[in-house]
Amino acid sequence: MINTGLAMSRKLLKPLAGLDDKYDACTIQAMVTMNNESIWQHVSDLLKEELPASRFDAWIRSLSAQYDGEKLVIKVPSRFFLDGLKNNYGEKISTLTKQVSGTDMAVSYLVDPSLDEAAETSQQTAASKPSLVDGFIDPRFTFDNFVVGSGNEFCHAACRAVADKPGEIYNPLYLYGGVGLGKTHLINAVANSLINCDHIRIAYRTGERFTNELIQAIRNGSTDQFRNQYRQVDVLIIDDIQFIAGKDRTQEEFFHTFNALYEIKKQIILTSDRSPRELTNLMERLRSRFNWGLVADIQAPDLETRLAILSSKAELAGIMLDEDVAHLLASRITNNVRELEGALTRLTAHATLTGRTIDITFARHVLRDLLHEEVRAISILDIQKKVASYFNINIREMTSSKRSKNVAYPRQIAMYASKDLTTQSLPEIGSQFGGRDHTTVLHAVRKIKKMREESDDFDEEMGRIIALLKQ
Repeated sequence: MINTGLAMSRKLLKPLAGLDDKYDACTIQAMVTMNNESIWQHVSDLLKEELPASRFDAWIRSLSAQYDGEKLVIKVPSRFFLDGLKNNYGEKISTLTKQVSGTDMAVSYLVDPSLDEAAETSQQTAASKPSLVDGFIDPRFTFDNFVVGSGNEFCHAACRAVADKPGEIYNPLYLYGGVGLGKTHLINAVANSLINCDHIRIAYRTGERFTNELIQAIRNGSTDQFRNQYRQVDVLIIDDIQFIAGKDRTQEEFFHTFNALYEIKKQIILTSDRSPRELTNLMERLRSRFNWGLVADIQAPDLETRLAILSSKAELAGIMLDEDVAHLLASRITNNVRELEGALTRLTAHATLTGRTIDITFARHVLRDLLHEEVRAISILDIQKKVASYFNINIREMTSSKRSKNVAYPRQIAMYASKDLTTQSLPEIGSQFGGRDHTTVLHAVRKIKKMREESDDFDEEMGRIIALLKQ
């Protein structure tokens, strides 16, 4: 044991201090202890020189490490943080560790939840430089760790192009699609690509926060300050812009902000859960402007992409995922990447806590509720609620006598979906839509079916609505 440790000590010290056999064991051990306590400091110093200050503060500054006799052990605050650290900087850390130690020293990681608060504070501080960045940009979302597939490759390419030439092409850039498909990841990736460029000012907001800030500015009598805050940026990013639909004062303010930035060729990036033409409660002049640049639809990932996502996440988590288990998850969880990642996290947690191996039987047991979700009964009331929410109408209007287009159209879609997704008969469906006759339901079903056959855009929209109803 002593001989092995002595040999390792000489190996570690030789490239750094040129030791030979004249040192005794105690002297070498003391020098090794001192030397290895400084390895991480040297690695950290090199990373500080190579990385932008914001990235170093977000990912490296709060970390600590020690040598355990075989490898360098780096403490991290959480598994989620570890995934991002290894994905973005794992290879660089390993390379620098070997370079500093002069050996083939391995690197491992230890999750220490007590560090979580400090790391979060560090990230928020680093990602909110007041002079250049307004709003929290998540440093973990980059282009490098975004899994590209057939459903998102166009949006990915568009975001790459905007990151390379902000304000020059695809302005505004409007991304739309369902929940958990990667829209937020992509716009954060754009921001992370631009955050280190000199003198680029970025404002990142959700539609809800933009609205709340305007309300507060009106109350405080500080609307001029509010306008200046947004009209002096180089890149404006609004996530979930559909939130401002139906809010006239917010729409009016955003309209003028949009114009002010567009006229001086500042980049505008927006995301939504639906296309501009589907935002029926949005003023027409805003919908028109959203179409001035590039409108890109992000689709649910195909099977190959879902498998690639699982493989990437499993690798980051340091687990071996059985091929049959991966196919089970990828084939049954089809519409939402977040659910896919959540399923893997749940599996990993159960396996870690119980000491079980993640095989097909274990996966079916742990994820039985999630995997069977696709066959759970969908009620007509569920359909009415979700369709009403999608089209921004009141649920009561589904069963009312109103015949205006903004009510009748969603009602017909809900009737069609009720026929498609439930076992209810036409009369039973009609009775739950305000006591309507079965012929009214049949007319709605035939009309929506014909519209799907005649319009690819409408068929695509209905596909998203059906997927939403199944969630």
